[in-house]
Amino acid sequence: MNRRVFISLIGGAAAWPLLARAQQPAMPVIGFLNGASPAGYVPYVAAFNEGLKEGDYVDGRNVAIEYRWAEGRHDRLPALAADLVRRRVNVIAATGGTPSALAAKAAVKTIPIVFITGSDPVQTGLVASFNRPGGSVTGIYTSTGALPTKGLELLHELAPWAAGIALLINPTNPNLSESAVNEVQTAARTLGKQIHVLNASTEAEIDAAFVTLAQLRAGALVIVADVLFNDRREKIAALALRHTLPSIHGRREYAAAGGLMSYGASLTDIYRQAGVYVGKILKGAQPADLPIMQSTKFELVINLKTAKALGVDVPPSFYWRADEVIE
Repeated sequence: MNRRVFISLIGGAAAWPLLARAQQPAMPVIGFLNGASPAGYVPYVAAFNEGLKEGDYVDGRNVAIEYRWAEGRHDRLPALAADLVRRRVNVIAATGGTPSALAAKAAVKTIPIVFITGSDPVQTGLVASFNRPGGSVTGIYTSTGALPTKGLELLHELAPWAAGIALLINPTNPNLSESAVNEVQTAARTLGKQIHVLNASTEAEIDAAFVTLAQLRAGALVIVADVLFNDRREKIAALALRHTLPSIHGRREYAAAGGLMSYGASLTDIYRQAGVYVGKILKGAQPADLPIMQSTKFELVINLKTAKALGVDVPPSFYWRADEVIE
């Protein structure tokens, strides 16, 4: 064989491994969009990754995750969603509530989206129906619309003396807040309670809301789940205790942070389910064929230490109904 030809062949063979590596498909990328800050979502991100692992996807090994956090500013979500689209992610996990899902859907029509929302996804226009979502969007519905009403009923049981009950909402999350206000006001009339609706969309407004609560002499507080309030659960729990207000939130972490009580869907289970759906889409499933999942695991958590500090007598019936009692 001609020496020049032999060297050429050897050189080509040496390049084959490099060429093969270059031709391997790129690692898929997940865009993780959330309206909150990352500090308060560590356990939920871990649960999301557990769901991915069920589909044999591990961050950094065979999939990459691009995180975008709005830090409690819903107005930042459209720009963050657009940034993920420019990044050409393979699928967007729009978590943290309806604003993230709507921002993702408005930003792109072709990239699959898996949302987590507490508002009815059909009513908000995210999907066509629960069984057949249609388009490129599917996800998990946490059914939180009626939870503030349940919270009002639970507070009535623990603090029946409270004639006036305040409802704390974030007005920049209208899809959830409007529904919550209507539901709670209807339930309050049934229980003979007066409802004071207080708005807070910034940390300063949370402080101002508690000043107003003191002026109104409200006897108890229902906190509608929102990323702003979730991120500031320790602050809100401390303010409620300082003002001697029995309170309830839609997330377990609030009771763990010192709040009196929480009742709501298990977020760790919800984020795990979202990870499972994202894994299925990466394997080729179409969002239109994945029905909207609804949360079925709800938790009642009571903080006995806070109850004692507030002078609230927790009846025995609450002990056996509670999923967790914090002492």
